[in-house]
Amino acid sequence: MSNPAVLTLEDVRAIADLARLRLTDDELKTYTAQLSQILDYFTLLQEVDTTDVPPTNAPTHVTFRDDVPQPPLSIAEVLRNAPDAEDDQFKVNLVLGDE
Repeated sequence: MSNPAVLTLEDVRAIADLARLRLTDDELKTYTAQLSQILDYFTLLQEVDTTDVPPTNAPTHVTFRDDVPQPPLSIAEVLRNAPDAEDDQFKVNLVLGDE
């Protein structure tokens, strides 16, 4: 196996910031080790000889149902499982600020 992938705490902190996650120092240490291990597996997979393996877009044969027009769902049906709704719309948390 080639050199193991090593992420630093700063790498993981930057990833967490991009994902808008607030992580404790203990969580950062845990995720740094876990993510480095995951990257090691990808490095290992890159060493596998796949020259005789044909490309595929799906690991198994996939079948789809016929595309048959259906009546649309009512607004009540659409919003039935929404975590929060207001004025017949999905209500979500503000993401970008007060713009």
